[in-house]
Amino acid sequence: MPERLVFISHRSRDTWVAKQIAREVVDCGAKPFLDEADIEAGADFEEDILEFLAKANELLVLLTPWALDRPYIWAEIGAAWGRRIPIVAILHGITVQELQARPEIPMLIKKRDLIDLNQLDTYLQQLRNRVLTE
Repeated sequence: MPERLVFISHRSRDTWVAKQIAREVVDCGAKPFLDEADIEAGADFEEDILEFLAKANELLVLLTPWALDRPYIWAEIGAAWGRRIPIVAILHGITVQELQARPEIPMLIKKRDLIDLNQLDTYLQQLRNRVLTE
């Protein structure tokens, strides 16, 4: 049975939160990709990201006010969008209304179900169900 691969996109300032999410993803039976955990020192950072994104079943992006200006997050979202894999946006420190009011945020994010970090359990239950039905 193939593993469900979840790419976790985040800004380095949010590493602690991303690690907690990654631990929960493992508990759901899926395999997370977290750059600081999965890319070795000296490795080709961008190549490793592209390689995992090419295999990932879904992208979980942690959107915080300070993550919105990180080009890598938007590149990772674009790569997932181009592959037509699910993109799950978890909001932390910003509300749905605040995110949707920002004109620079692409519609491909605004039209998704945006999940507040406090409702992460909803996503995790859905992930468990996907893992069980694969």
